[in-house]
Amino acid sequence: MKSEKATFTGAGGDALAARLESPAGEVRAYALFAHCFTCSKDIFAASRIAAALASNGIATLRFDFTGLGASGGDFANTDFSSNVGDLIAAADWLRAERAAPSILIGHSLGGAAVLAAAGAVEEAAGVVTIGAPSDPDHVAHLFRDDIAAIERDGEAEVTIAGRPFRIRRQFLDDIQGQRLRDRVAALRKALLVMHAPLDRTVGIDNAAEIFQAARHPKSFISLDSADHLLTRREDAVYAAEVVAAWASRFLPPEREPAAESEAGAVVVAENGIGGAGFRPPGGGPGGEPGGGGGGVGEKGSGPFGQDIAAGGHRLRADEPASVGGLDRGPTPYQLLSSALGTCTAMTLRMYAERKQWPLERASVTVRQEKIHASDCAECDTRDGKIDSFEREIELVGPLDREQRARLLEIADKCPVHRTLHREVRVMTTLRSEAE
Repeated sequence: MKSEKATFTGAGGDALAARLESPAGEVRAYALFAHCFTCSKDIFAASRIAAALASNGIATLRFDFTGLGASGGDFANTDFSSNVGDLIAAADWLRAERAAPSILIGHSLGGAAVLAAAGAVEEAAGVVTIGAPSDPDHVAHLFRDDIAAIERDGEAEVTIAGRPFRIRRQFLDDIQGQRLRDRVAALRKALLVMHAPLDRTVGIDNAAEIFQAARHPKSFISLDSADHLLTRREDAVYAAEVVAAWASRFLPPEREPAAESEAGAVVVAENGIGGAGFRPPGGGPGGEPGGGGGGVGEKGSGPFGQDIAAGGHRLRADEPASVGGLDRGPTPYQLLSSALGTCTAMTLRMYAERKQWPLERASVTVRQEKIHASDCAECDTRDGKIDSFEREIELVGPLDREQRARLLEIADKCPVHRTLHREVRVMTTLRSEAE
């Protein structure tokens, strides 16, 4: 899993702190997580759910609402409507930087916020609520003893979960004016309601009211004995696994490259939307300066993302961000270096096995670069640049000096090594659209 910090501008113009958890491999979809009232993005449940979603291929952005956690702004100036605005701003940031969120997830009051914000995030296919109130006004019970002072003086310092917060009358007015059930009825998105029957902070009746107001497709999952904040690891992980499994039904199907047309063939297909007119800054495909550009592509795939089918195996290739890609896979030259490295290691293994030599492990590191032909004393080409592959071999095991020297010689017998040194022919044809 990859975790990175991010910052974006919230609804009130303040800098909001965020963290994006992404899978180590391909990102299937993006999710947006809204934390509970007066909590932060780093609450146990948020971090656990984001990590579990990442393990299922769903990258998740979680952030601190204005005035909370590491975000800027004054919490006293916020209300439920500003929280909804922060959520929409977070979705806008994801849309611009990566891809629009397909799933909106909200915990407690954050669940009410995602229900309210969902209509403004057209790309979202599903909404998940965890222990959410059916009416934002429900949170007022957390400081009910201070409501009279807030209404009389315009504001008051209240204590929530042992921490002081300043609540103003505008907050009370705002939550009392919400009509969340109407928004749920007009949701037009898949809905998953998750709630613990023994939740003492937000009663289970809230889940029933949200569920009844929603239209299909809708689902309810009981969190059994979990507490409101999902403080137990197994409860948070269970919730995340259920969300990931449920979300997969409403996400676009995973792209599959075309099957091989014949035995031994390798098929490569763009996994974005191809087209002309895009040229990455500083170079083209494969890191070659001045190379032709691909289409802008889908946000989640990038302009250079490729799916590779080799037999029953599926691979991914891409370009680094420095040349306009999304770095979702190795570059073409890295794949070529991988072919040389793997072929070398396999050749060494086969030779050692045949000779019954005590080779425990062979490790091959390959570095590729462009060099001036004039700098290569043993090369026939003298003008322009050539490709240089530096191959470093590590042999582990009780081998003697003669065995190591012979294995170093055998490395040059690797078929891919010999192919790179031979004259190579590449024939290109254009497949008919009718095929």
